[in-house]
Amino acid sequence: MQIADLGRIRLHYQITGPEDGLPVVFSNSLGTDLRLWEPLLPHLPEGLRLLRYDRRGHGLSDAPDAPYTMGQLVHDTESLLDHLGWRDCVFVGLSIGGMVAQGLAVKRPDLIRAMVLSNTAARIATSAIWHERIAAARQGGLAALAEATMERWFTPEFRATPGFALWRNMFLATPLEGWTGCAAAIAGSDFYTSTSGLRLPVLGIAADRDGSTPPDLVRETTGLVPGAGFALVRKAGHLPHVEQPARYGAILTGFLRETGGLPA
Repeated sequence: MQIADLGRIRLHYQITGPEDGLPVVFSNSLGTDLRLWEPLLPHLPEGLRLLRYDRRGHGLSDAPDAPYTMGQLVHDTESLLDHLGWRDCVFVGLSIGGMVAQGLAVKRPDLIRAMVLSNTAARIATSAIWHERIAAARQGGLAALAEATMERWFTPEFRATPGFALWRNMFLATPLEGWTGCAAAIAGSDFYTSTSGLRLPVLGIAADRDGSTPPDLVRETTGLVPGAGFALVRKAGHLPHVEQPARYGAILTGFLRETGGLPA
């Protein structure tokens, strides 16, 4: 376990892979920690230098009082990459992680050579919806949101498996300040204008049974960037790499080979 002391925040992170490998950064969804990506790792090729981290309020990172802003979340990630000396990365952001990716690509194009916008959007839901969820969490804890969240995240078939409990427990273990803080950041974010000005390789990944960011929403967002690609994972919800890791891994590997200099 490694902790980066960035002054105003300490973030937990993990780096794996060869020092001279292609740098790939993974940014999690709301209510998860860096273990989110473990089902995917066996399906990625060798030669990658992988960085996973817990955003503020999640996992083993600091959880300051809510609310947070998207600007803070972007700055946290920017500071972590500067702290580690990482540049020219392929950035894979899922859900709120995809919003961080969009903000970071606009602010610091030197850090990102290409990005994957997975199960995300320029704007996710409405401010009113997020503030209703924040109020419910404040009143009843994350348990009050768990059932509806899991229905958006996973297919009924996956929710019937023993492994599903791991993901529900991960969500419930998220600090309340962290979840509500990041939810407030999503509520106040709209990247339609800024993302439309980006000019870098982009791949959108969606899932056909995603209840949080349906395929048309993901396609609309990636379509803001000229030349962006789009891939659909079938028989999966909001976290498609959990339910269909081999398919997701093949899609991501193809993009890395096209844009990141990974040998074929």
